[in-house]
Amino acid sequence: MKKIWLAGVGGAVAGVIVSTQFAVPLLAQEADRQKSVYEELDLFGDIFERIRSSYVEPVEDKVLIEAAINGMLTHLDPHSSYMPADEFDDMRVQTKGEFGGLGIEVTQENGFVKVVSPIDGTPADRAGVQPGDFITAVNGESVAGLTLDEAVDLMRGPVGSEITITLQREGTPDPIDVKLTRETITISPVKARLEDGVVVIRLTTFNEQTYPELEEQLRAQVEAAGGMEKVTGVVLDLRNNPGGLLNQAISVVDAFIDSGEIVSTRGRDPRDSERYNATPGDLTGGKPMAVVINGGSASASEIVAGALKDHHRAVVIGTQSFGKGSVQTIMPVQDEGAIRLTTARYYTPSGRSIQALGVAPDIIVEQRMPEATEEEETLPPARSEADLRGSLSNDSLTEDEKKILEEDRKHKEETARLRAEDYQLSYAIDILRGMSYLAAANGDPAAPAQQ
Repeated sequence: MKKIWLAGVGGAVAGVIVSTQFAVPLLAQEADRQKSVYEELDLFGDIFERIRSSYVEPVEDKVLIEAAINGMLTHLDPHSSYMPADEFDDMRVQTKGEFGGLGIEVTQENGFVKVVSPIDGTPADRAGVQPGDFITAVNGESVAGLTLDEAVDLMRGPVGSEITITLQREGTPDPIDVKLTRETITISPVKARLEDGVVVIRLTTFNEQTYPELEEQLRAQVEAAGGMEKVTGVVLDLRNNPGGLLNQAISVVDAFIDSGEIVSTRGRDPRDSERYNATPGDLTGGKPMAVVINGGSASASEIVAGALKDHHRAVVIGTQSFGKGSVQTIMPVQDEGAIRLTTARYYTPSGRSIQALGVAPDIIVEQRMPEATEEEETLPPARSEADLRGSLSNDSLTEDEKKILEEDRKHKEETARLRAEDYQLSYAIDILRGMSYLAAANGDPAAPAQQ
């Protein structure tokens, strides 16, 4: 006991010595740092006053200060920015599902404004704006050298007013001028339909309505199919979905898994790290799933795709996603504005960050845009033995068997039609059917009955 006590005392004495030796230098360093900060602020004040007094035209103080704040934030990363009161209001309206504008999600890349994706059914979507397009000018005014917020401000305006944006598209040598009319953009974030027993759910964004609408529309499509036992599987289409609210992405993943981690976020301070876990319950009862993504799938979309992939809950099909793996926190500030500040990175359940990498699909499927040739358009429809006058009938099939064969033929024709319209989606549906057939062959009671 005596030795232990001495060791303790020795440690305490050593601690006192260390503290005595380093306390003064540390305080001096902190004082020097504070002095440096105040000197830099004095420099800012000096430049501010010189602009006010000497710039060729008068400039409002508020404009200068907001520009300085925004410059400080945008210098950090492409997703941090300052929002004056009107922009903050717009953002809150957006997350509720309705806003005014063109319907384009944009980011900044190497100083240029890049289209992440057009939102379905908006002026930008109807005009043919594509993910990956670069916006080089607005109404003839170049956006080169502007911040992202400044470029977005140029594209904003009263509903009903016209605007021309100039695009530079890969593979197209000449700039493309697109004339648009600003509209009130009302976003219905979920669109669902049945494709021959497969429920296809398209999510266009993650706003406050996303999960409630997903649950409602999934239930409606299951009823239309005749019950969950008639459903082959579910396709979640996240192509060109730019993301949105983190809590909605978490709810969407939770809808399809029973347990385990959905996503984790890690900030500068380890104490600020968060882990979000699933709760029991799967809206589909474990039906096979596929997720379709592309280069326009970003942020919250990547959380969903990454989580379902890591849990082996869904096959991810398509092309590499956008690669935005950071979380922004909206912080209201005085004067009714707010800052959008990157406060954390998020990680998929496997512990992997997708920042600047994206989610890699399990099966890479490029979108095909087949076009019928003139020769194909002029060919007469194919004929078979059954079309010949006086041909013999098939005496080996019952009427029920003939009916099944006819239904199978119609199914294959529908598959061929979908493949021509949307190759990635048709591929996902075919994968689900194959999984369903395999499950039925292995006696899985959850598999739909096969005819």
